[in-house]
Amino acid sequence: MTAETTKLTPGLALGFVAMAAVAWGAFTTMRGGPAEALPALAALEPGWTTITPGGETSCAHGTPFEFHVKPGASDRLFVFLNGGGACWNGNQCSLDEEPTPYIPTSRIDHNDPRKLKGVFDEAHDDNPLKDWTQVFVTYCTGDVHLGNRDVTYDSGQEEFTVRHRGRANVRAVLDWVYRNVKAPERVFVAGSSAGGIAAPWYAVEISEHYPQAGIAVLGDGAGGYRDPGVAALMEGWGFFDDAPVWVSEGGAPGTFEGIWRRAAIAAPEVTMAQYDNAYDEVQEMFLKLLGTEARLHPLVVANRNDLAAAIPGFRSYVAGGTPHTLIRFDRLYTYEVESVKATDWLRALAEGEALESVSCGTAAACEGEPE
Repeated sequence: MTAETTKLTPGLALGFVAMAAVAWGAFTTMRGGPAEALPALAALEPGWTTITPGGETSCAHGTPFEFHVKPGASDRLFVFLNGGGACWNGNQCSLDEEPTPYIPTSRIDHNDPRKLKGVFDEAHDDNPLKDWTQVFVTYCTGDVHLGNRDVTYDSGQEEFTVRHRGRANVRAVLDWVYRNVKAPERVFVAGSSAGGIAAPWYAVEISEHYPQAGIAVLGDGAGGYRDPGVAALMEGWGFFDDAPVWVSEGGAPGTFEGIWRRAAIAAPEVTMAQYDNAYDEVQEMFLKLLGTEARLHPLVVANRNDLAAAIPGFRSYVAGGTPHTLIRFDRLYTYEVESVKATDWLRALAEGEALESVSCGTAAACEGEPE
């Protein structure tokens, strides 16, 4: 599907991580085109393989989109949506902006699971996902993986087009997954930062393809965006162009949390959960760009209460302090809140075991990072 082209004038910018490009390490790459032409899972060597699907996929400025796969247990599938910023106006989307508030390329250490820790650390004995088949969806489109438009921006110095093709990119990855992973018993869908916004959307699709599987979804470090400006961002990126019926049935959701509520109605069998640090400095930074000056903790609490009331079985883990996201970092193995280790909580979620929501407590109690 070819993305629609829309012209926007400079306006509000939203980002979720501001990172500088770093050297891209050695990797194995396999190129293809249509899903049937790409390498099969059974043919991959142990460890990570990078696949370039081609077709309508693209990073923001036309460089190739790539994803990574690590073979593992055939009955356990982990699909991860990476984070890495967002852009909404000519200045922020321009590559002349320093630092660029979004990652515009797949070929960067930030998008390489070999360079990350947490659930991607194969050497850690406590890693609850180390033996799973893992699919890492890189992020390079500035649209929280859900854009469906090529947008022409004006920076005041030049006009240029950004390929907000998050949906096309994830679609290509899932086409490959469906061809190669036939009947998993457990599927864990997770996204960090920008990926945490998209995670419930794709969990619904995955649940439709694997109706026999037990499925859980985690939004990691994206649960505090409680601002009316979100609605304009979703419209600008083309969230609802050719979207599944369940997404906008009864009217387009006006918030990111609204996507979670719609997803829970569409796929009530999926276990839904969120993780956040109470004063996540990245979320607070970009909420200010939306015009929200409030601290993050009360926004997270309000969103959690709304989702818990609307979604049966919804669970959450709120840790103290200012770090941004959990599962890509070593803090996954050190955090403990209400005597619940983050690794144990994550393992129970992924495996479909009983778990409860945990929280660092009051606003004051949540100021400090977990020991």
